[in-house]
Amino acid sequence: MNVFRRFLPKKIGFKTSKKSCYAPGVCSIHSSPDCVVEVHSPEQEVIIALGSNVGNRLNNFDEALHLMKQSGIKITRHACLYETAPAYVTDQPQFLNSAVRGVTKLGPHELLRALKKIEKDMGRTTGIRYGPRPIDLDILFYGKFKIHSEILDVPHERIWERPFVVAPLIDLLGSDIDDDTVASWHSFSKHSSDLFELWEKLGGESLVGRNGMKRVLPVGNHLWDWSLKTSLMGILNLTPDSFSDGGKYISVEAAVSQARLMLSEGADMIDFGAQSTRPNASKISVEEELDRLIPVIEGVTKIPEAEGKLLSVDTFYSEVASEAVKRGVHLVNDVSGGRLDSNMHSVVAALRVPYVAMHMRGDPSSMQNPENLQYIDVCKDVASELYVRLKEAELAGIPAWRLIIDPGIGFSKNTEHNLDILTGLTTIRAEIARRSLALSHTPLLIGPSRKRFIGDVCARPAADERDPATVAAVTTGVLNGANVVRVHNVRYNADALRLCDALLERKQRQNS
Repeated sequence: MNVFRRFLPKKIGFKTSKKSCYAPGVCSIHSSPDCVVEVHSPEQEVIIALGSNVGNRLNNFDEALHLMKQSGIKITRHACLYETAPAYVTDQPQFLNSAVRGVTKLGPHELLRALKKIEKDMGRTTGIRYGPRPIDLDILFYGKFKIHSEILDVPHERIWERPFVVAPLIDLLGSDIDDDTVASWHSFSKHSSDLFELWEKLGGESLVGRNGMKRVLPVGNHLWDWSLKTSLMGILNLTPDSFSDGGKYISVEAAVSQARLMLSEGADMIDFGAQSTRPNASKISVEEELDRLIPVIEGVTKIPEAEGKLLSVDTFYSEVASEAVKRGVHLVNDVSGGRLDSNMHSVVAALRVPYVAMHMRGDPSSMQNPENLQYIDVCKDVASELYVRLKEAELAGIPAWRLIIDPGIGFSKNTEHNLDILTGLTTIRAEIARRSLALSHTPLLIGPSRKRFIGDVCARPAADERDPATVAAVTTGVLNGANVVRVHNVRYNADALRLCDALLERKQRQNS
């Protein structure tokens, strides 16, 4: 017998009754056909589904999350974001769907009332069943318990037939079972031994990208489906001391000209860096970084080539991130994963932009010290440490659907470590998936361009002679699962990505 089917909620401290009681903080839980168990609700772990297809769907989600927190729900995990075709009533706009996991002291019926009030306050009316709505909030799980009353069923009977509900539900789990509560959720799965088996029976990952369902990341004014093609991020260093091209683009004119060139050669994004993060680099102040950065951002946003492209700021200062976003930058790329500025995560959460969290030990001045190069298994260790940074970002309010992960090639790694990471990206994803499937699904960015390890392997001491080998490193990373590559030479790598994407598409067709 499957372990999940043998799991039953503990009854210690409960009292039984033949009648249901709906006093505040008390839930009615059916543990058998002829017995109702009443339990006063302490803090319970819950999963709540979100859906929206009216108005600004993403803003609706952000507002709903804000109101949920105000109502006494502490959100601890976010699923990925899915754009899906409408179900049941098909003549209506596409939905955004997701789910969150959190804890609350509200009883189940109190929780239901709080969610219904949020729906009402956000403009939802009775309308057509399964019809358009600005926000839809449903309790998927409440603690370890099955709940049945005149107004509430948990789990809802129709969860099991809805991929757009099951997909984000699965995201909120890890491939490892966290605790007894998660084990009980698996035991509730109908027609399957656990939720993973249910998801596979519905079609699993093969459903994503097909049948009107895609996993997306909101950036700029659109929803980015990063599975369609590998994205190319062009590096624009505005520093006098970067290892590869320091000093070449100090003037605004030179920087804007280089941005225009990279965009014309196929860059999907431009990453502005006004502070060097090469090994042993010294920090500059927020003010100096902004003095280098802001005139260039203002110049690039005005050129026609930037229309429809994405702009990123490479900084570990929250003040720099905030000022850059105010001037048109779309995402924040932080080499420290939030470790060098304690305000970074909360600031990015308030900015509501995507956040690239990179793995690094120490800071640029200390990252290559011997103590920071000690790993038992570099891919597993990087994944474990990166997961901690991602969880910190989530708890600060950056949803998983706005996170991008970067294993930090060249940062706190030696040559062998970097090679292991390039070939071990699937291991990094799998290790993160043990704790959070949502975080394992986020876009993965790599930045091997012109790094020292390439020079060591190829005997190319000059950074600008490493472009051909960079293409090989990028190709290896993409074929092993990278979704975004950050490079200096856009033209060479754009050609490499076209070939990689063609190979991956061919492989996918052969496997389908």
